Amino acid sequence: MNSDRKHDKSANLEFGFPKSMHLRKRGDFDRVFARKSSRADRVLVVYGMSNGLSVSRLGLVVSKKVGKAHQRNRWKRIIREVFRLEQHALPEPLDLVVIPRQGVEPDFNSICRSFRKLVRKFRTK
Repeated sequence: MNSDRKHDKSANLEFGFPKSMHLRKRGDFDRVFARKSSRADRVLVVYGMSNGLSVSRLGLVVSKKVGKAHQRNRWKRIIREVFRLEQHALPEPLDLVVIPRQGVEPDFNSICRSFRKLVRKFRTK
């Protein structure tokens, strides 16, 4: 039973989401917003810029307008998971700030499609 719980550490590092991949400081968020490079659809607004690092980083802005605390937390969990799974498909290491649209229910599949589509547009610019 103990052997079933063993994980391949290299696989965890490839799809992990350590704190080094989080945008945490106000200055980092301000730098991304100041670049004024954004893409949007009916589900998400994504601001992004190249960061010059070896990894992409994610920041979230989930307003109270989106819903009550449990809804905001659900949005954040889903967006983090989508980023974790899609980080290797990004065109280059980016700093991304993701903002959900108000009035939309948090659904993994729609968020995943939206994220992929919007991030792909950063590549074509």
